[in-house]
Amino acid sequence: MATNVEKHLTTEELEAGLDEVLRSPADEGTVELIVRRPAVDARELVEEAELDLEEGLVGDNWSARGSKSTGDGSSNRLAQLTLANARAVDLVAAGDRERWALAGDQFYVDFDISETNIPAGTRLALGTAVIEVTALPHDGCVKFSARFGNAAHRFVNTKAHRHVNLRGINARVVEPGSVRRGDAIRKL
Repeated sequence: MATNVEKHLTTEELEAGLDEVLRSPADEGTVELIVRRPAVDARELVEEAELDLEEGLVGDNWSARGSKSTGDGSSNRLAQLTLANARAVDLVAAGDRERWALAGDQFYVDFDISETNIPAGTRLALGTAVIEVTALPHDGCVKFSARFGNAAHRFVNTKAHRHVNLRGINARVVEPGSVRRGDAIRKL
């Protein structure tokens, strides 16, 4: 009988996989997965999504959820969208693509999202939309640690790898449009 046991990689295994993450395309990549979060801890994989200036990813709970980082509890426009490097998520998920959405991001892209490649202020074409990378850090949280292990949490947040943005980046919509799985993501 098969068991569905989640594998958490060791620090050594994670470090051994870093070179593959660093080989991500730098100028143009691919949208590998789109995840809408209609409620806290709920995930909905979609083939196509609409990006809106006010709502962010239409149907996602970002605007309704609000943020502890704003004085009035309203949603933080600097964290309207989250993007994760698909290779990094595949690594921490131990190669189990079914677990990618547990990372909590909306867009999983085969693209170099490092600070040196796309610093804050960089605009990206994402499908027919345009988004802008924000300076707000995207750190792994307690849920990330519980889902992928303490070693993965330390790995994505370690100072040595911080510039690679292994946990992902925040962005905001600057031109609305639609995005399909398989669409290009590219620097403008």
